[in-house]
Amino acid sequence: MAEPNRNRKIFIAVFIVFTLLIALLTIDMARRTTAPWNKPKQLERALPGALPSSDTILLDSILGGDNIKDS
Repeated sequence: MAEPNRNRKIFIAVFIVFTLLIALLTIDMARRTTAPWNKPKQLERALPGALPSSDTILLDSILGGDNIKDS
C-alpha cells in the first residue's frame, strides 16, 4: 500500500509548484500592467505637456457627443 501514498505526495508537490508558478506569473503581469485610470498620469510624467490642458471627456459630455450624424 505504499504506492498510493507516494502518488499522493507527488500530486501535492506538483500542485504546490504549479500554484506558486501561476501566482508568480500573475504578480509579474500585474506589475507590468498600467491601470486605465493611471495612463494619463503616466503619459504626463513621460512627456510633460503632451496632454491637452482641458478635460476633453468632460467637454464631450457637456457638448453632447450624440450629435454626430450618420453619413
